[in-house]
Amino acid sequence: MIETGPLAPALVAQPTLATRFRGYLPVVVDVETGGFDWNKHALLEIAVQPLELDGDGRLVPGAVASAHVVPAPGTLIDPKSLEVTGIDIDHPFRDAKPERQALEQVFAPVRDAVKRHGCQRAILVGHNAHFDLNFLNAAVARSGHKRNPFHPFSVFDTVTLAGVAYGQTVLARAVQAAGLQWNAQEAHSAVYDTERTAELFCKIVNAWPAGAARG
Repeated sequence: MIETGPLAPALVAQPTLATRFRGYLPVVVDVETGGFDWNKHALLEIAVQPLELDGDGRLVPGAVASAHVVPAPGTLIDPKSLEVTGIDIDHPFRDAKPERQALEQVFAPVRDAVKRHGCQRAILVGHNAHFDLNFLNAAVARSGHKRNPFHPFSVFDTVTLAGVAYGQTVLARAVQAAGLQWNAQEAHSAVYDTERTAELFCKIVNAWPAGAARG
């Protein structure tokens, strides 16, 4: 029997991702590259992780999609970048895709998530987010990809959020300050950094507006 009248319990509408961020679906992104200049250095890896809501309306990481990328013709690779990332461009099991194909491999699940949540488009979440967005936009322009689901310039940056919440701006230190696990041996892969950034973003957002990011 359904209770009615003034003593009936209030029905509280569950939050949705379509309304939580003004119609944008937050999608965590990390790229590994051949250098720091998106105008000339190659995109080598990309991982994306759309975020979801659990039954309590809390933000949680969703499924990860990733791709290794064949350096686009005309782009450069700084050997020092490969020393940091540990990427072996010529590894026989790397299974790298041409840039346009790699982009579609990660864009397709993002578009599906945007549609499933009734959002208008994705918004990139990243650590130093404009670095990732600039490389993403450069690859989209180079490859002529026409179905980029991401907002072209707006982002959520966990550097800023972690600086406010924990006083830390380096990803490893911010993750640890948040009480989350960090494995330095796995860092600097697109998938690992995406997963840790997603955990960090979710923890900070879920603590708002209580102001207790330590919770």
